[in-house]
Amino acid sequence: MTVLIVSIVLITTAHSPVFAAEKRCQNYDTACPAILLTNEDYFPALLKAIDEAQSEIFISIFSFKAGVNENSYPDRIMGHLAKAVKRGVKVKVILETTGRFDNELNSQNRQTGKLLEEKGVDVYFDSPRQTTHTKLIVIDQRLVLLGSHNLTQAALKYNNEISILLDRPDLAKRARNYMLKIIKEAK
Repeated sequence: MTVLIVSIVLITTAHSPVFAAEKRCQNYDTACPAILLTNEDYFPALLKAIDEAQSEIFISIFSFKAGVNENSYPDRIMGHLAKAVKRGVKVKVILETTGRFDNELNSQNRQTGKLLEEKGVDVYFDSPRQTTHTKLIVIDQRLVLLGSHNLTQAALKYNNEISILLDRPDLAKRARNYMLKIIKEAK
């Protein structure tokens, strides 16, 4: 038996169309099909997407640590979500719950959930029988943000993190349905 291994290598140069498209997409233009967001690039891209939302924002996040300092990145995200609600955008946030009230993550997410609810956001906690480790956001059933970024000051400002912004309605619909399933299972 003969096995043939074929390797295709795409080399990009400063003059190639791939490189040009990547440079063109660096300003978080939502017309780009995919944008890689490393480290601190995620925060401004997320705020821009929230601010441009027209109808709904779905968030499923393992760790959201707001309520620490009004100028912290997570608190600023919460403020932008509150403004979206005031514009008439439906905002739903799913947070991880461990079911143990002495757990730091559980306490942090409960505090953030309470603050979000006070601002008109619909908050859900996943089933304590299963860990929801997602970092997933769907906006207007079109944009998908997913990757490693939690909504904590460390993840948004200091850590090595990577996420991707996709303008893919087909994937957005599937990701939204996935989050609706988590909400349903939590009840």
